[in-house]
Amino acid sequence: MTEPIRDRLVSLRRSLHRHPEPAWREFSTTARLVEEIRAIGVDELAVGPDAYDPADRMAVTDDDLEPWIEHARERGADPALLERMTGGNTGAVAVLERGEGPSIGLRVDIDGLFIEESTDADHDPADEGFRSEIEGTMHACGHDAHMTWGLAVLEAIAESDFSGRFVVFFQPAEETGGGGCPMAKSEFADGLDYLLAVHVGLDHPTGEVVAGIEKPLAMCHVDLTIEGTSAHAGKAPNEGDNAMQAMGTAIENAYGIPRHSDGMTRVNIGKAEAGTASNVIAERATMEAEARGETTELMEYMRDRLERTVKNAARMHGCRAEFDVVSESPRADSDPELQSLVSEVAGEVRGIDHVIPAADFGASEDATFLMDRVQRDGGLATYMIVGTDHPTSHHTTTFDVDERSLEHGVDVLVNSIRELERRHPVPHVGDGAEVAHGEGGPIGESGAIGEDGAIGEDDG
Repeated sequence: MTEPIRDRLVSLRRSLHRHPEPAWREFSTTARLVEEIRAIGVDELAVGPDAYDPADRMAVTDDDLEPWIEHARERGADPALLERMTGGNTGAVAVLERGEGPSIGLRVDIDGLFIEESTDADHDPADEGFRSEIEGTMHACGHDAHMTWGLAVLEAIAESDFSGRFVVFFQPAEETGGGGCPMAKSEFADGLDYLLAVHVGLDHPTGEVVAGIEKPLAMCHVDLTIEGTSAHAGKAPNEGDNAMQAMGTAIENAYGIPRHSDGMTRVNIGKAEAGTASNVIAERATMEAEARGETTELMEYMRDRLERTVKNAARMHGCRAEFDVVSESPRADSDPELQSLVSEVAGEVRGIDHVIPAADFGASEDATFLMDRVQRDGGLATYMIVGTDHPTSHHTTTFDVDERSLEHGVDVLVNSIRELERRHPVPHVGDGAEVAHGEGGPIGESGAIGEDGAIGEDDG
């Protein structure tokens, strides 16, 4: 019999850490998840195109996928599973059907990043032998911990007397904003009463929990192409239409787009390439950019202004521009009802000594697709943060997590799910009802609200 996941949280996380795979290439990762899910035993397991419509995917890569498939083969992935994931349709959804009760979803992300992991002796994964084994890729954002939580929580609920429907979304392609949309549009998101999403760290230390984030920025990633006409830079520069010059104008003017009075807006040109040689008028330029906004509408304002700016800059120099939205995600805030419930639950978890009911996020996350779907359908959603001491920032070569937070995350999530089951239906604040609380009051018996609104044993 497989050793319970709860007893091997660290070893499971380290195993996943060793084999990071970027967006839409998570073949070995998905196969490992399926292996663990099958050992747990669920009522429904959907993989790849059975979990979502491939046509709804965003930021789909044009790269050759065969090296990633071959790596999965070498690790013993089920050939039938690899066949099902043809074309990069990775990820999975696991469902428990346990009779009458609430329908609860949990979303965790599974992809890694194109970052070469540090080999420094003081970097624990290198020192302790679980550094990435795939050159140029790394779990530099904690998704290995997220997957571990997803599996452990699924196991705990499966072995409990939970009554209701529990759905775990093992979502691919979060880092590119590509996987949230198809998961949200899938049949598995139908009828969810509650959705929990979770992230590790984000500058919150071990022992701290944020019950729900607010003000995530709506975001879009775009690819920009400017096409001009080449010519000899010395003999006949007048015969060319300089795509590089148009690109320079576009970049300068993009940063001059007026910020909006209704809220925060952002624009950035993160990558730009043009030209072939010093004596050739560049006929082609490419850029990768993003626009963000405090609301979905503000993001759309910046996106539309960016498109207009780039196309006008191209036209000014006799060129033409293409503007391709690669991926985007909406704004969705955590519901106060779930922030209150998770705050209370987390305050009772061993090892958690500080609970923050709500915090501004300030970044973007495509879990907002699922959150928005659930909220529009009348349910409640929250995106929580389980703190971890990490030696350096996310998306760096030396990022790591404090493995004590693995157990913290499992306990907060499992206890929140069981409390949702017990209190269902949790009334909406907008319905004129009080937010539901347990017998211990809004924050339970062990905590008090401090002056900064945080919860902990020493506050109050």
